[in-house]
Amino acid sequence: MTETHDPLDGQTSRDAMLGWLLRDTLDERYLDDVFAGFCDRLRRHGVAVAHAALHLRTNHPQWLGIEIRWRLGGSGPESRNLDYGLFETEGFRGSPGQRIRDGAAMVRQRRGASQGSRQGTHRGTGLGTDDDGHPETARLMAGQGLTDLVAWPLRYSLGKRHVATFASDRPGGFAAAEIALLADLLPALAVVTEVRHKNRLTRLLLDTYVGPHAGGMILDGATRRGSGVTVEAAIMVIDLRGFTRISELWPRDDVIALLNDYFDAVCCPVERNGGEILKFMGDGLLAIFPLDRPDAGGATLRAAHEARRAMRDLNRARTGQGLEALGYGIGVHAGAVMYGNIGSRTRLDFTVIGPAVNVAARLEGLTKVLEADVLVSGAFAALLDAPTALACLGSYPLRGVGEPLEVYRLAGE
Repeated sequence: MTETHDPLDGQTSRDAMLGWLLRDTLDERYLDDVFAGFCDRLRRHGVAVAHAALHLRTNHPQWLGIEIRWRLGGSGPESRNLDYGLFETEGFRGSPGQRIRDGAAMVRQRRGASQGSRQGTHRGTGLGTDDDGHPETARLMAGQGLTDLVAWPLRYSLGKRHVATFASDRPGGFAAAEIALLADLLPALAVVTEVRHKNRLTRLLLDTYVGPHAGGMILDGATRRGSGVTVEAAIMVIDLRGFTRISELWPRDDVIALLNDYFDAVCCPVERNGGEILKFMGDGLLAIFPLDRPDAGGATLRAAHEARRAMRDLNRARTGQGLEALGYGIGVHAGAVMYGNIGSRTRLDFTVIGPAVNVAARLEGLTKVLEADVLVSGAFAALLDAPTALACLGSYPLRGVGEPLEVYRLAGE
């Protein structure tokens, strides 16, 4: 079916697009869908846009930012993460994106323009051109059949600048009226997308610092001091041995690198198996596996096994480099914990407290005495369908725990 759209009427299109952006998107949650709707409506109003993208900076520990793309005829908006090393790549140097980042008010790159207009202006726009100016951009445009690309800064509040690009596949590129309309609409697009982008950043920061489940509860309003719920959970405490000596003797950067390697090894298995890391305590961490989830006991045990394998691989790599192996301990218990807000009137911590947490910590401490990497309680062992996965070591008194506790280690450890 051949696509049809109305011829461009600048004022009518501007009013309609602004009305949609500022009024009709109020209930649209996702920035990606707002941007896709914006581009679809541009086409319907006669703007020959065939490809568009937003490049937004984020506060993610792994990624510099995100690119959101719209393509004519695509199934919907697409997004991909941008690496922290992007700005140092050969493909980025001199690109429209870099020039916008460096302060340009607009960058335009066209294909197939006459040699005489190469350093001139697009008739009627007063805007400079940069025909085939960046080789990588030119190659990408040629591969996608694009003839004209325009990049602008997307200006957010407090001086934050991101990048918006629009490209045409029409011979000769965008008309002057289309460029003018896009430039007029950018401030409204910035206002509407900034709200969604900041919502996304808020959730991202909460996921990064308190975990997705706690972050979701906080966003849903669980912010009152003392508020919380009692949950049944498997509690996991992991601690690195000998860290005090390491931190006193090693250079700071080496200590940080060691901690990052260690936390990668033990945290990824926890998160991969559905656990929630609630707190980093220096060289230790506290995680829970809520028991209302299917096979929570088995998932907790798998996380412990995978953490042991990851630490074994890390230590093999370290010893291969002439470094000492790292000792660690994992304690696991199951029981009821209070899950919620604890702290002062102005500074809260979303965490778990209760005797069950103390037992898991004591089991981690007992790993040093029994020379085991992982110790679990009888209460946790009772959750498992495969008792042969554990070997009973007997009952041991634990500081602060009334009765001696039945203790197990991983079978074959």
